[in-house]
Amino acid sequence: METSSLAIATDGLTKQFGDRIAVNSVNLKVRAGTAFGLLGPNGAGKTTLIRMLVGLAHPTEGSIEVLGNAIPAHKLAALSMVGAIVEEPRFYPFLSGRENLEIVAALRSRLAMSNIDMALERVGLAKRSADKVGGYSLGMRQRLGIARCLLVDPKLMILDEPMNGLDPPGILEIRALIRSLVDEGKTVLLSSHLLDEVEKTCDEVAILSHGSVLASGSLDSILSGTGERITLRTSSDGSAEKLLRVHQSVSGVESDGGALHITLESHAAGYDGLVAGIVRELVENGIDIYEICQDRVSLESRFFEVTAVAGQAGLEI
Repeated sequence: METSSLAIATDGLTKQFGDRIAVNSVNLKVRAGTAFGLLGPNGAGKTTLIRMLVGLAHPTEGSIEVLGNAIPAHKLAALSMVGAIVEEPRFYPFLSGRENLEIVAALRSRLAMSNIDMALERVGLAKRSADKVGGYSLGMRQRLGIARCLLVDPKLMILDEPMNGLDPPGILEIRALIRSLVDEGKTVLLSSHLLDEVEKTCDEVAILSHGSVLASGSLDSILSGTGERITLRTSSDGSAEKLLRVHQSVSGVESDGGALHITLESHAAGYDGLVAGIVRELVENGIDIYEICQDRVSLESRFFEVTAVAGQAGLEI
């Protein structure tokens, strides 16, 4: 992948605090114009990684490029095109939302000052902009933090847990906002421990655990590693299970007492023809099919699969 097509590139990025390795030789490639999710539980190293990307922490080893600029050597050039929230956004609680943005804008540029109304409108705070931030909920402060990022019309936005503290309608709005920013050609890197939201929001993901990247790539490629799955309800699940367990293109069969959950070999070609063949074989053996549907492997199930495999390989999870 050409460097020019990347908004972020790291090579062997490592951060160590004493004997503890917080980020372990991370090679990250974030394509420009995408929403990229850093996915992992609290303590996985997401925030430490973000702090290095924006120059707030220096790596122990490795290199970083943000928008083609080496960090920390050319940090100012890079960060002039970046809007970032690192951990919980901080504001002056005795000032209004608008006044907090005006202070930041005054330090940046006339363009930033002229963008205040737009930024407040986009995050849904236009009607509450005159209220003191001390009365804002955590979710409202998260929105104000994103508004602050938008003041400079950034090419890249780095958001640390942007859904934190939001109610379900607020999560939907921020998800829509992130997708609209990507549609405009911006790049959004976000960290989260909310697997479902990452799956609904991001184009590409990296799964982190204890500072190491366990899997990285497009959402489709991450979810494709376990083969296709289908669910069947039949007139005789016991008989169907016996037949399917010896089928050459079936890698696994599980019964929950009401249906059969079948995993097809990931290398099996012709999904539609394969399923039709399975149905035909069952019917020919006197088994009626009451229901059949394709299961979509969720990011949650893939996450736990990847981390379980890493644990078996000796990587601490």
